[in-house]
Amino acid sequence: MTTESPSEFNDLETLPTAALLAGMNQVDQTVPRAVAQALPQLAALVEATVARLGAGGRLFYIGAGTSGRLGILDASECPPTFGVPQGVVIGLIAGGDSAIRKAVENAEDDARQAWQDLQAFDINNKDIVVGIAASGRTPYVIGGLEQARRHGLATGCIVCNADSAVAAAAEFPVEVVTGPEFVTGSTRLKAGTAQKLVLNMLTTATFIRLGRVKGNKMVDMQLSNAKLVDRGERMLMEELRIGQPKAAELLELHGSVRAALAAYHGH
Repeated sequence: MTTESPSEFNDLETLPTAALLAGMNQVDQTVPRAVAQALPQLAALVEATVARLGAGGRLFYIGAGTSGRLGILDASECPPTFGVPQGVVIGLIAGGDSAIRKAVENAEDDARQAWQDLQAFDINNKDIVVGIAASGRTPYVIGGLEQARRHGLATGCIVCNADSAVAAAAEFPVEVVTGPEFVTGSTRLKAGTAQKLVLNMLTTATFIRLGRVKGNKMVDMQLSNAKLVDRGERMLMEELRIGQPKAAELLELHGSVRAALAAYHGH
């Protein structure tokens, strides 16, 4: 596995701070190029996800450690960003929610647990399951994907090694080969960055395709704080060429940028 290959940098403990940071920044610049190589695979996964969610299905992420946490992060950001209901995108981590903050020993080694975790959500063949595993060999993820396919679900994955067991278990694999880490084997670095980029692209492209963005604006975002209310007002001011007081009035009355635009044009 190239993610476990020795770092190209040696004697890290002898380097000054500036050299450590420069080295990490240098290797981080290879990540977008690795993601670019996987765009055709990612496009296929996006299309599969759009089809399932468009038909009323859900997107599930399964992962362990950093990979599981990144899936939960992406899932948690979809409702406020795109206004989709809670439970359309769901992130699961080996070891349960306590593993979000603290590692749970051996949780990733249970090949049966992911499918058991998915059962709590009445998972069915309308849904799609995406496994996230930098190594591509996590039993929790492999077992979950194999069971999902056996039960007729669509499956995808995001891995950072080529020709992995996780990719073999998925119908729509995305393989972003990121190579050796700055600290040997520390896949929360380059591999984690690559996974975050791919997750961002997967859900953003999916919800754009599903009509949750208008032009380039998050018109369905939840107005959950002052910054987002201000952003919503500015969207209305720009789109409708109105002043801030009128924009604020429309937003408060209708509850979202999309609803405010529809009501205004309806007049």
